[in-house]
Parts: sequence; C-alpha cells; structure tokens
Amino acid sequence: MNANQFIKALEQMRGWRECIFILALAERAFPNYVLFDEAIGAKKGAKMRLLLDEAWGMVEEKAGDARVTQALARLESLAPNPDGYDMYGVYPADDFCKLLEQALLNRLNSTRPRALDASQWATATVAQFIEMSEGEDLDEDALVRLLDRHELMKVDKVFQRDLVHSLKKQRVPTAEFLRSIRTEAANDGVSNLGIALEDE
Repeated sequence: MNANQFIKALEQMRGWRECIFILALAERAFPNYVLFDEAIGAKKGAKMRLLLDEAWGMVEEKAGDARVTQALARLESLAPNPDGYDMYGVYPADDFCKLLEQALLNRLNSTRPRALDASQWATATVAQFIEMSEGEDLDEDALVRLLDRHELMKVDKVFQRDLVHSLKKQRVPTAEFLRSIRTEAANDGVSNLGIALEDE
C-alpha cells in the first residue's frame, strides 16, 4: 500500500472501522498520558484506562448518545490543558486525549470523516518527539532526513498501514478481532514514542 492508497483508504473509512482505527491509535498512545500523569502526580491514569476500555466496549455494543456524551464529559475532566504546563510531556498526553475524543465522537456521528486527521495527529506526535529529542540543532533538510530514516517513524507507518489492511479485510467487528487489534495496539505497554510503562 503506497502513500496515496493509504490516504485514500483513510478518507473512505467509516463507521466501526474508523472507530477501531482511531481507538487503536489512542491505545498505542495511552502510555504517553500515563507517564505525564505520573510526572505531575495527578493520579488520573486509572480513570483514563477505564474510559479507554469503555470506548472499546462501545464498538461491540450500540452505546446510546447519552452514554457517549457522558464519556466525552469525563474525558474533558481528565484531559490536561497544554497551556497550564511548562513541560513537553503534556503534548503527547494531550494528543492521546484528542484521539480518544475523536473515537467517541465517531460513535455520535459516524458520517463525518475522522481517520485521516487522527492518523496525521498520531504521526505528528512521533515527529515532534524526534525533533525535540534529536533534531534541535538540525537545519530543515537534515531534520527531514532524520524523520525519514528514524525507526520510530518506520514503526508508526507499519503499524498504521497494517491496521488499515486488517480493517479492510474484516467483515464484522467480532470480539476476537477486537481483542487482536487491542493487543497489537497496546504493544506490551510501549507507546508510539518508544516509551514503556514500568511494571508496578
């Protein structure tokens, strides 16, 4: 699947496939939220985990609008305000929250396309992390070369394209299929930034 085919597939994605795609991106980004939450001592990680689990559950069962609206309100209360913190970690945490919000909004209105934006947000999170950690003193050309060759960018691209391929082949969102996507997305607790949650 080349870049144009990938973009076209995302633009055409709707309904449960789009919701699963965005949720999988959120699942992969979840450790970024937890690490920021731990760094500031907010202790909201467990509540956010429950909310993410509930969002996955909404794919299998037809959640009413009221339940989705309540979930969105809970997300808003758990999401950090990037303007309120002078530290980089708030941005990947906020990006996770944006992805989860889009997955929930898909349950309210599945006709508006969201997959392409979500894909670009997730990739931008990775690109900004690489730029912040390794590309500070590089000129624009050198930075582009760094991003093109970077292992984290390659892993992100493969993950997203494999996900699209799996969703295109799947006829219905069975419980087994959802489990396999969640497991793949969770990546043994390693986020899209290559950062792992420490075992308790």
